[in-house]
Amino acid sequence: MTVLVTGDAGYTGSHIVHGFLAQAQQVVVLDNLSSGFREAVPPEATLVVGDTGDKALVSALIAEHGINAIMHFAASTVVFESVAQPVNYYTNNTVNSLAVIDAAIRGGVRHFVFSSIAAVYGDPAVSLVGEDVAPQPMSPYGTSKLMTEMMLRDAASASGVTYAVLRYFNVAGADPLDYLRRGGASVTLNCGYGHGYSVRQIVEAVQRVSGSNFAVTPRPRRDGDPAAVVADSRRMRRLLSWQPAFDDIDTIVGHALAWERKLTIQ
Repeated sequence: MTVLVTGDAGYTGSHIVHGFLAQAQQVVVLDNLSSGFREAVPPEATLVVGDTGDKALVSALIAEHGINAIMHFAASTVVFESVAQPVNYYTNNTVNSLAVIDAAIRGGVRHFVFSSIAAVYGDPAVSLVGEDVAPQPMSPYGTSKLMTEMMLRDAASASGVTYAVLRYFNVAGADPLDYLRRGGASVTLNCGYGHGYSVRQIVEAVQRVSGSNFAVTPRPRRDGDPAAVVADSRRMRRLLSWQPAFDDIDTIVGHALAWERKLTIQ
């Protein structure tokens, strides 16, 4: 069985591909390399440089490689940038996602995993955000992702495709996510630890791990950013028997820093 991963040349997608390859599965990667890195794509995967909005290309890849599952990670991802450039975000995150969904259904793809984001919740008035909290996005970024969730839900309901929507909070690491192939029903899941860190705590962790006491200048919260959003991830832990492997801020920052340094050297 072959998996199509869009946006593999970024952080999350590349780790997903490594996970599939470790299971000896065939992987095709579609990325336009606008923000990702060719070096992040494992050589064992088939890399196709192109846009997810190119429905003809996506359809051709599905037919040529016998794709039966799609992991859709390609997106624009900066909250404050989406406030300044909303049309770009609706084009890349919503319109292009619709092209992928349509090609998947027409091509007979059975399973679809969509990388969503905690920004769909906005600034909820609860300490832990469960999947049943009503989405109220504060930015075009969050709205563009929520619109794709809705399109995927409706298209899957009409076609019989099973899907998983993964609402990421802060991403560090990856999981094989073979739930759908085992016959699991469509589901929306929060991906997070169940507790949060402030921006100041993250900055202090970066200083510790990097050994650099760089200057820090406080600024007001950026447009579109909520004050705090912490994941209630009990559904994901229960349904997938998932546990975070590195629930330690210094370890998480250390891994992220090593990733950035590797890309700089390359």
